[in-house]
Amino acid sequence: MSRLTTEERNALPDSAFALPGRRYPIHDAAHARDALARASEMLHRGELTQDEYDTVHRKAEAVLHHEGS
Repeated sequence: MSRLTTEERNALPDSAFALPGRRYPIHDAAHARDALARASEMLHRGELTQDEYDTVHRKAEAVLHHEGS
């Protein structure tokens, strides 16, 4: 997965992130897959609530479904 520079990240709209606070960028399939993996890890570590995980999962899957069509 390509890393986002600060400039690239700042240029993304808020809608390109799965959670408020511009957390978990999901603007493309690679970042959506990474968001799923990181969110699962953070949920199991107790650093993400189930509701937050569900939101990341739903939004990332929507990106993946859209990019796959």
